[in-house]
Amino acid sequence: MTTTSAPAIPATASTLRRLYVVRFAFAVVWAAVMFTTASHLGPLAVTLLVLYPLFDVIAALVDARSSRATGSVLGLHVNVAVSLLTVVGVAIACASGIPAVLRVWGAWAIVAGVVQLIVAVNRRRMGGQWPMIISGAISVLAGASFIVTAGADHATLTNVAGYAIPGGIFFLVSALRLGRTAERA
Repeated sequence: MTTTSAPAIPATASTLRRLYVVRFAFAVVWAAVMFTTASHLGPLAVTLLVLYPLFDVIAALVDARSSRATGSVLGLHVNVAVSLLTVVGVAIACASGIPAVLRVWGAWAIVAGVVQLIVAVNRRRMGGQWPMIISGAISVLAGASFIVTAGADHATLTNVAGYAIPGGIFFLVSALRLGRTAERA
């Protein structure tokens, strides 16, 4: 059971709002650069593929630190562990080609999506979480599609780049919706 400290909610919402705006900006810039190199696994693509889950680790740690007063952060710690494993998995998969990367990325998207969904459901009282709930569900579906398309001839990373954009938009929408909660601080 998650307990939430009502006075801490506005302060947490304010921190999450800023974090979500940063996550939006990162996702959009990352996707734009990734689109330029999505057809092959060159040094830039490999760097970007490792950087994305690493950024997720950092964001989850910031989120967990700011969310301690509002309830359980176990899901965020699970996300950190899963994303760290993904950093290693993607780095290894890059040596085997795009299909291997898509399989690892897909597995990460599924697990991270489930975790995001659970964390957002537990934060409903805070407000601004419906975009995160929807994003988590979409991440699960997208992850499954990455795994399925990994077996296709001429697999590319275009869908991975495209995956970051809706995720970023959902973070922005959630940040805007958290504005009302943050204003109570």
